Amino acid sequence: MGVQFEKYPKYKDSGVEWLGEIPEDWDVKRIKYLFKEINERSDDGAGDLLSVSQYTGVTKKKDKVDDGDILTTASTLEGYKKVTKGDLVSNIMLAWNGSLGFSPFSGITSPAYCIYRLSSDNDKKFFHYLFRTDLYKSEFKRNSSGVIESRLRLYTDDFFKLYSILPPKETQTRIATYLDTQCQKIDTAIAKKERLIELLKERKQIIIQNAVTKGLDPNVKMKDSGVEWIGEIPEHWGVKRFKNLYTQSKLLPRKTDETVTSYRDGEVTLRKNRRLTGYTEAILENGFQGIRKGQLVLNSMDAFEGAIGVSDSDGKCSPEYVICNKILESQSNYYYAFLLREMALAKYIQVISNAVRQRAVRIRFNNLAKQFVLEPPYKEQSNIVTHIKHHSSKLNNSIEVQKRNIEKLKEYKSVLINNVVTGKIKLD
Repeated sequence: MGVQFEKYPKYKDSGVEWLGEIPEDWDVKRIKYLFKEINERSDDGAGDLLSVSQYTGVTKKKDKVDDGDILTTASTLEGYKKVTKGDLVSNIMLAWNGSLGFSPFSGITSPAYCIYRLSSDNDKKFFHYLFRTDLYKSEFKRNSSGVIESRLRLYTDDFFKLYSILPPKETQTRIATYLDTQCQKIDTAIAKKERLIELLKERKQIIIQNAVTKGLDPNVKMKDSGVEWIGEIPEHWGVKRFKNLYTQSKLLPRKTDETVTSYRDGEVTLRKNRRLTGYTEAILENGFQGIRKGQLVLNSMDAFEGAIGVSDSDGKCSPEYVICNKILESQSNYYYAFLLREMALAKYIQVISNAVRQRAVRIRFNNLAKQFVLEPPYKEQSNIVTHIKHHSSKLNNSIEVQKRNIEKLKEYKSVLINNVVTGKIKLD
């Protein structure tokens, strides 16, 4: 990342304001002179169904669909567009965010996509990198039709009228080969850091699991808990039904209450504390309930993924939330939040939840009420919480360091690609 690059000997004005200067022996051409649109349709819907995204480029849809899920809701694939290996596939609704790419497969794709094929003697891999730069994505967005971002469309006429940077063919190939090599190195480094993050998360989960189910004394005498998913527990711990430890809260919201959200990482906080956009807002707040700081909270739709915690704020929430009040002062909501999250990650919450289908799982207070949970002495509950928070903090810090390193690598990759394909730097 500390490599120094030279510039080209001479530059010239490209004649296109948003492109600026380019190397003297490079050219610019409208895309319509480099690509042609392909509109061949499938008569029988046969062939691999393809999709395109900003992250993975063009892929076979069957490779991204879970077992039991359907490939498409379309009644027929007849009339879908044919794709030949090497064609440029563009999702016209999302081209502005990089959802276009050259297909490594032949197949069929949505009639709403546009298919293009190089009609000139140029290196398609060069255009793969060029069209996915921030520079071109910005132009795709600026030239898309639509009132709001979610309705933008980059139609063929608008795509074709844009100018493409065009180095000599041998330069295109050299650029593509270089970027293939460098991007592979960067992606490998990112993958290693992502794997390290997964290992750190696994380590944290093991610490939590052992603490909430086994305690902190490795030499303590154990007994069978009688609870299938837990196994043995310290001999002096108790086991109680959840309804003997908690009641369901039925607080009404106050006019000044703001929305509280329970997240999968266990944080329960005012929505505005996490982010301001990307939420589905309720038009009517029928059935909304009040939350008070310190209450145990489960998001009934997401609890099986770990959306369980202790609220750090007063506020209000959807009726889909389960809010719990402890019966005894001598019990820690934080301990039981960790324990319930462990039940969730062990898939036990999912087993006891109501569900019409896999993606509509709901946990209700009645589901929890009859379940047996652990009851360590209160002092041990507090010590376990302190232990978990201490180790989690250290591991979370390590995870954040790796995440920042990944973002730096991604930023470096983006800048490198942009500078190389636009001629800002010269390859040896």
